[in-house]
Amino acid sequence: MNFQTSVELPVGLPSISHISPILLMGSCFAENMGTFLTEAKFQLDLNPFGILYNPLSISSALKEIITKKEYTEKDLFTYRGVWHSTMHHGSFSATIPEVTLQNINARLLQAHQTVPKLDWLMLTFGTAYVYEAKETGKVVSNCHKLPENDFNRRLLSVDEIVDEYTSLITDMAACNATLKFLFTVSPIRHIRDGMHANQLSKSTLLLAIDRLQQLFPEQVFYFPSYEIVLDELRDYRFYADDMLHPSPLAVRYLWERFSETFFSAETKQVIREVEDIRRDLAHKPFHPESEAYQRFLGQIVLKIERLIRKYPYLDFQKETELCHTRLNP
Repeated sequence: MNFQTSVELPVGLPSISHISPILLMGSCFAENMGTFLTEAKFQLDLNPFGILYNPLSISSALKEIITKKEYTEKDLFTYRGVWHSTMHHGSFSATIPEVTLQNINARLLQAHQTVPKLDWLMLTFGTAYVYEAKETGKVVSNCHKLPENDFNRRLLSVDEIVDEYTSLITDMAACNATLKFLFTVSPIRHIRDGMHANQLSKSTLLLAIDRLQQLFPEQVFYFPSYEIVLDELRDYRFYADDMLHPSPLAVRYLWERFSETFFSAETKQVIREVEDIRRDLAHKPFHPESEAYQRFLGQIVLKIERLIRKYPYLDFQKETELCHTRLNP
């Protein structure tokens, strides 16, 4: 008996390997997949502006990355003693403007330098609703708890999103002709919008991505994370306590489905070997000074060295340093 409706995964998509540089941007799903990819030793840059939810904010951030915008104090505002950027997540904010600018510009420059080398740009849209500052008319990425009446809230149209990304994809292709775009829609529901409004928002995002796939069939791809959570994991046991965010088990399941879609057998084997090393390093010995544990650490170092000889682009510097620290306390 079959107790699940399976979502058909896309086939024939280009594979993603450890040698493929990746930039991930967008909402919490981008953070979730980015964490798994980082732990598996993929080369990536994750959310250089922090978490972003709507398509226009993601596009604006990418344009600033391409042009290597340098933020100055006039791009910031202060509220309740903290300096913020409306384009950035609160993790970039600080009580001193110079610190906020340092946080922003260092990450922006790092992302700018990766664009010509990127193989994949993975973008996760969370909502089609945007907040526009009444004073400037500009869409903000983060309101930073400013009064709600400082903003106008509206739903983007499919055409708006398609026009914006048609321009963006064309501009980015001029910087990197082989760049591939992978779009996903976050499975997290925005309850504040109301359930019906949330569905309108997600539908707008899905229709816009579908249109972009039609316009750029060789460059634009889609992974059905939204559909997998809603159809394959149609049970509240796969949600966190707020009943909106996927649980850790659901996120792990999405990672497995993502792996099925994009990873070759060789890439999956590398991931297993990396996980084996991480698991060994997480082992807490009863007697760390014992000869047996010292041999155990030596075996980890040998595993790392063998893997690096075969795949020299893998970065195990932290793990190697940790082993040597434990070997020579």
